[in-house]
Amino acid sequence: MIQRKSVEPLFVTLVVCLALIVGSHDATAKGCIKGAAVGAVAGHVAGHHAVVGAVAGCAVGHHVAKKKQQQLRQQQSTNPAPSTPSPDAGANPA
Repeated sequence: MIQRKSVEPLFVTLVVCLALIVGSHDATAKGCIKGAAVGAVAGHVAGHHAVVGAVAGCAVGHHVAKKKQQQLRQQQSTNPAPSTPSPDAGANPA
């Protein structure tokens, strides 16, 4: 008689491996850690799917951080910072 093993551990392992492969190109993805933490908690509460929630949260967190960075760049390009005068620009020559 053949015993059927649960498919869930295999699925979790595959999801984690996929996340590591996809995320390995940018290990310092901004927003990923915070998004993964929030997603893991939400996934766990929604039905014990913490790993899937963490992967989705990482993707969403990275997307939100990237969007915020683009908005900051756009805002800086439209409103450049005023240049500071050099220290001896206002000095009176003796």
